[in-house]
Parts: sequence; C-alpha cells; structure tokens
Amino acid sequence: MGIGDKIQNAAQDLGGKAKEAAGNATDNDRLKAEGQKDQVVADAKKVGQDVKDEFKRD
Repeated sequence: MGIGDKIQNAAQDLGGKAKEAAGNATDNDRLKAEGQKDQVVADAKKVGQDVKDEFKRD
C-alpha cells in the first residue's frame, strides 16, 4: 500500500468521524449516518490494500 493511499484512507476515516460527531452534536441523523458510511468505506479500502500487500510479499 502506497503512502498516498494510506493518507487518503486516514483522511476519509477522520472526515467520517468528524461528520459523525457533528451529526451527534446537532441531532442530524443523515450526517451521522454519512460519517459512519465514510468510516466503513475507508476501513474496507484499508483491508483491500492490506490483502494486496500480503500477496506482493510472497
């Protein structure tokens, strides 16, 4: 996994956490759900990149 991919995934995860926190603070369920979705997408990308990295090692 390239450093650029790691940075993008971390940024998406942090952005998702910020959206979720903002949604919680303002009782905005849509914003909260969007933040949670962003975090799940970032986690899925990270898992996919980790799998690719494992295959490259062999």
